[in-house]
Amino acid sequence: MSAGETGERMSQRERMTRPRTIPEARGLSGGSIRLTQQEADPIGAITASPIVAIGAILAFVGSIALTIAHWGEVSSTLAAVLAIVFVAGAGFVASRSASPARAPFTADRLWLVVSLAVGGAIAEYVSTIGANRYLYDDFGPLVIGMMILSVAPYCTWRSLVFAGLTASAVLSILVAGGSPTIATGAPPLALIVVGSAPVLAMTAAAASYSYTVVAATLAWHREANRAALEHDVALRSGFAQSGSPSRVSVLRREVLPFLAGVMTAERVSVADADRARELAEALRRALRAGIESTWLDALAASLSATNEVTIGIVDPMGAAVELREDQRSVLTALILWLGDAGRARSIRVSFTTGGDHGCIVVDADLGEQAPSKREIDRFVAVARAAALGAEGQVTHEHVRVQLTYQLGTSVE
Repeated sequence: MSAGETGERMSQRERMTRPRTIPEARGLSGGSIRLTQQEADPIGAITASPIVAIGAILAFVGSIALTIAHWGEVSSTLAAVLAIVFVAGAGFVASRSASPARAPFTADRLWLVVSLAVGGAIAEYVSTIGANRYLYDDFGPLVIGMMILSVAPYCTWRSLVFAGLTASAVLSILVAGGSPTIATGAPPLALIVVGSAPVLAMTAAAASYSYTVVAATLAWHREANRAALEHDVALRSGFAQSGSPSRVSVLRREVLPFLAGVMTAERVSVADADRARELAEALRRALRAGIESTWLDALAASLSATNEVTIGIVDPMGAAVELREDQRSVLTALILWLGDAGRARSIRVSFTTGGDHGCIVVDADLGEQAPSKREIDRFVAVARAAALGAEGQVTHEHVRVQLTYQLGTSVE
């Protein structure tokens, strides 16, 4: 390897390993957050999936209860039943879309959920047209707001606001159309405000949640990246405060005393010359290994030293440095989890590239506390949320997780 090639590789790896600042983070533009919690914190989004199911159930039960409460105003039984069916459909789509196995949750799914909920509100309006005397017993605004609030962990704050405003506009038309029959006799504008209030309030809560959680997560990522970079610099200079010393620093302890002895000796013996050649060759190998190593090599060395797990990295093309930040996080979490608590005796990570795609295969020989198929499936779902194709296989003695990704999508 020539000096020019070495310098080029080192500069490339410095660019790939430096922490992202706020304008560089994926999904940010001019300080405006355009990420979802599922993208910024996939594991947190998985834990939030039951909330969607709970919201869907509450919306469905509420629609039935309120329909029964104002049954005396219902003029079309078919429309009333259809309204409940729309609500059930919105809840079902939201729950299925939020499932980890179907990640990521896209904007199209949000609009499908909101459209079904709005369809339920329209059907309810048709079922009581000309006979609706009160707004408080209409479930349309409540159902729409609950659906938007339930899917907040999976949508950007902007998409939530836009969906809420669009739904409120439709509700305003329905309220204005039914205002002549309202018993209170309030002006249409006041009725529109009252009818839209539940949707707007829950939309504001959902957007605030999404913005706050994503902002806090990104801030944590920046701090973690900064600490990782400082630790990486310390490792490369041989002065890491934790972990084992680098190979160069260990060799230096042998080279410096040897040179001091040679300089004070009256003559250099054949044994001294042989020893000098051995040390020079060892130092050259250590320097080359340090240049060609990646963040994954450092992780493997650290985990092997602390958990006594044999870890092998097969990455002849240095593909690890091309992974995006979120993809690195997924791979790191999988390796650390497998190497902890006796789950695996040995781990092998292999990289292959071909065309415009890359493939990572993580093979682990299981230990005393072998992971279950369900636990591996959770990591597969996390990987899919980070734009990685993922498949997991579990046997009694072996685990294999295969991750595929598209080359050339790393964030500079």
